[in-house]
Amino acid sequence: MVDLSAEMAGLWASLGAPAAGAGRIVQFIAARRGEGASTVAREFAHFAARRAGRSVWLVDLDLLRSPQLAAIRAEADRYGQLSDPVGASPDGSAFFTIRPPIADETGRPIPDAAWLEACQVGSGRWWVTRFRREALQGGRNLHVLPTADYWRALRSHVDLVVVDSPAADRSRAGLTVAPQMDQTVLVVAADQPDVAAPARLKDAMHGACGQVSGLFFNRGQVETPAFLKALAP
Repeated sequence: MVDLSAEMAGLWASLGAPAAGAGRIVQFIAARRGEGASTVAREFAHFAARRAGRSVWLVDLDLLRSPQLAAIRAEADRYGQLSDPVGASPDGSAFFTIRPPIADETGRPIPDAAWLEACQVGSGRWWVTRFRREALQGGRNLHVLPTADYWRALRSHVDLVVVDSPAADRSRAGLTVAPQMDQTVLVVAADQPDVAAPARLKDAMHGACGQVSGLFFNRGQVETPAFLKALAP
């Protein structure tokens, strides 16, 4: 694994540290699968929690797979052991909904938020979310919502929320939540010569009222390639 510590320090400085008492939400997304947005999101959360001493929630929008929790568990020696799961909603709100709704044994609807849990990472103030996929049994569907309630609640609960969104070529989740994000970072593989897809994603983010704060060139490249500089906001 490439050590991105220096890059994370630079990204932290360029985005600006959250002010005391004011939580911030930063989304990481790539235009295409395989560009490493999940790795960058995880390393940014790790840096913020361990080096910057902030309370951090890493929210995994890849609800059907929850790869962030699996990746952290696989490198527990580096990140820390995972705690037992707890509820991941401070106030019972959720950024998704399940249809048709799930009812308990008495016939009462179970809140959507009950299906999202979080585990603490190590001993720091760092948590990672996981969606309980068993909620989708019986032909149910999962929909990410554009509403602000969950994000507003989480912003008041922690210093920094890092949102790892699936690549735009396989999910619209990142665009759906874009208006609720304080900042969005587009991740581009440094060895990727085709800039058309990131350019389209940047335009789509602006069209969705998302705040694109910059580009992160993954895989250890620090200097922005000349052919990509035109994409920077």
